[in-house]
Amino acid sequence: MANILIIDDDKMICDALCDVLRERGYESTNAITLKDGFEKASTGAFDVVFLDVRMPDGNGLDVLPRIMLTPSSPEVIIITGQGEPDGAELAIRSGAWDYIQKPFSAESMIQHLARALRYREEKKLAKPLGAFMRGNIIGESPQLTDCLKLAAQAAQSDANVLITGETGTGKELFARAVHSNSQRSKKNFVVVDCAALPKTLVESVLFGHEKGAFTGADTPHIGLLKQADGGTLFLDEVGELPLFLQKAFLRVLQERRLRPIGGKGEIESDFRLVVATNRDLDKMVQNRQFRNELLFRIRSFTIHLPPLRERREDIKQLATFHTVKLCKRYGMKPKSFSPEFLDILLVYDWPGNVRELANTIDKAIAIAQDAPILFCKHLPTRLRVRVARVSVTNGPAAGDDPARTAEPFRVFPKFRNFQQATEQEYLQDLISLTRGNIKAACRICGMSRSHLYALLNKHKLSTRG
Repeated sequence: MANILIIDDDKMICDALCDVLRERGYESTNAITLKDGFEKASTGAFDVVFLDVRMPDGNGLDVLPRIMLTPSSPEVIIITGQGEPDGAELAIRSGAWDYIQKPFSAESMIQHLARALRYREEKKLAKPLGAFMRGNIIGESPQLTDCLKLAAQAAQSDANVLITGETGTGKELFARAVHSNSQRSKKNFVVVDCAALPKTLVESVLFGHEKGAFTGADTPHIGLLKQADGGTLFLDEVGELPLFLQKAFLRVLQERRLRPIGGKGEIESDFRLVVATNRDLDKMVQNRQFRNELLFRIRSFTIHLPPLRERREDIKQLATFHTVKLCKRYGMKPKSFSPEFLDILLVYDWPGNVRELANTIDKAIAIAQDAPILFCKHLPTRLRVRVARVSVTNGPAAGDDPARTAEPFRVFPKFRNFQQATEQEYLQDLISLTRGNIKAACRICGMSRSHLYALLNKHKLSTRG
């Protein structure tokens, strides 16, 4: 029997919803504060949580990631009397099952609940993440784990997959992982770099050509679309695909048939499509730079990869992985890191993400040569300069009370020094200093909101100090 938790500051609404749920055969519990609700979610086994946004002790959206990280990992349905588009978007992006606005009928509530429970049951039957071959995807952060779960789900279907994220976040690695875990894994994985397609030969490269189709076509050529027959076609940087080609490709995507240049008839190609981009395709559609109907086709399943700065807990593991890999490639003995070396890696923003981190490690090893330990001096000067400038210029966040925050924020240690003290002591001091201001706390320690909440939950610490 499903167990439901309702967190709403209106006692009458809580009691009424609990009555409705019990009449339908569900177990239900309620809480009228976020603190009480989170405590119940942390100690109870709940399948679904109905969470109000505006509560007397905070904003429900701030607590949403923490509730989802509780042991039972419940589905969360946001309920609010003052719906806002931005709030709805934040809720969905944070992992909420749905976002519904008051007033709502009992039948509407039961419908949302039934759908969430059905999804929860299907999720339990899904392929365990432990059986998912991740290849060289490194990290255990909650953000990366969520992406791996989506990739595992995508691998079980034949739906088109859109992978988004900044440059260097590992989009091709995820595309390969989807292919390697799919039923097409024994067939070709064909990569098409749309940004590098030669404009004069793009149709020949993709569709192929017959002998004599044009000047220089001395032999027939099998296009990449046909080479992907039975396997996976990966269009990297799909936002760079020329407009004149998008219409032709849309037809191929719909019919799975294509005509080589100079060919007398069409040929079939049964490929699975995975695409990636670091561009905003919706904005490109508005600017008529990308075909709307093609976007609808390619985004059947979307995986958004977080930038490295939002999953800093993976940096040490990534650095170790690439150091071992590179030392082996160069025939060197394994190298370790000095504390200062790791400090800089943890505090740097990594605009180039994992790719930049790997290149940085490569350069550091080249400079270190046979030295057994990597020191900060082995890092590129520009990187050390950037970190130094940021550490000197960091001040209180906009909107903070300068009288209360300027001096403490200036002397409070950065999160990179947490190795020198226990996590719990650090977090206790951090919450005390910021008086529970999560935004300020995240700015100081350099962690994402969800990661900070996870650590607070781990040590059973409250944001109320």
